[in-house]
Amino acid sequence: MPAEWEPHSATWLAWPHHKADWPGKFQPIPWVFAEIVRYLSRCERVELLVRDEEEEAFARKVLRFTGIALDEERHSPRMNGVCFHRWATDRIWTRDYGAIFVRRANGSMRHAQSQFSLGTTNWKFNAWAKYPNSKNDDKIAGRIARLLKLPEWQPLSDGKRVVLEGGSIDVNGLGTLITTEECLLSDVQQRNPGLSREDVEKVFADYLGIKNVIWLGRGIVGDDTHGHVDDIARFVAPDTVVAVVEPNPKDPNHKPLKQNLQTLRRAVDQDGKPLKIVEMPMPAPVYFRGQRLPASYANFYIANGVVLVPVFNDPNDRIALNILADQFRDREVVGIGCRDFIWGLGAIHCMTQQQPAG
Repeated sequence: MPAEWEPHSATWLAWPHHKADWPGKFQPIPWVFAEIVRYLSRCERVELLVRDEEEEAFARKVLRFTGIALDEERHSPRMNGVCFHRWATDRIWTRDYGAIFVRRANGSMRHAQSQFSLGTTNWKFNAWAKYPNSKNDDKIAGRIARLLKLPEWQPLSDGKRVVLEGGSIDVNGLGTLITTEECLLSDVQQRNPGLSREDVEKVFADYLGIKNVIWLGRGIVGDDTHGHVDDIARFVAPDTVVAVVEPNPKDPNHKPLKQNLQTLRRAVDQDGKPLKIVEMPMPAPVYFRGQRLPASYANFYIANGVVLVPVFNDPNDRIALNILADQFRDREVVGIGCRDFIWGLGAIHCMTQQQPAG
């Protein structure tokens, strides 16, 4: 599995339509979404899923108002721009149900599909073992593989499809992966009952080429997914991880994030070398209707020429942007206001899925 900062052919997105994910606050969501598309479409193609002709017309209207030039054809041949696909979806979060791409590491493969440099993995998506409406989303990874005419693998363990969301893992592109015990090893989550740590690591090795797994503990408060790593720790280089910290000992995030930081400081990469750890603050707690939301600067997305970072009208916004700008000197680092968007319990990384170049 390539690292996110490696060159992309496209980013896969799904137009927001499930109003129940933002109860009472849906109106601004398409406009925040359009701002994200505006930045992405400057540097790579955006593959945008819409449910039907009516939704495509509305999306085109909003995107044009935001200043995005659109081709009249649904499938644009250009390298950049927006390409529409009328595919039914349940939710916006393509990170968790979209195809997770893998790339051939060398020329030694000897099988019928060896002419391909890219392939896709199609994991079972069960809406975080929480919601009944996931059947449309669970079909998207397979549709992507068929559209691109790429080989597809459905990860199995004991004959059953393995449940995995893209937001639960992060990789350095050289064989090291970070995830959390809360998300993948807790029987309470009912993702893969009966799978041990060793079982999960074998699946990662077989289907993503992972040699080394770093297990963190828990995720942040308010995370509807229960422990997705893309809210707490992210690779920004093969040997460097940005980890969020909460200095306030009274905050419920303080202890688990401190424990995760200690784990990362002891961790090594696929070659047994220690990692460089860069600390990044959390924003002040964000609440809506009395509910604490999973606001975190770690939910950034690395595109070809830009890094899009969720910001929350908080003094720590500038600190987080500066930290990431130091790590990505070859890209523009842009803050996207997500104080409304995070009411959907996800942010920029959750709604994006990269298609590596190949």
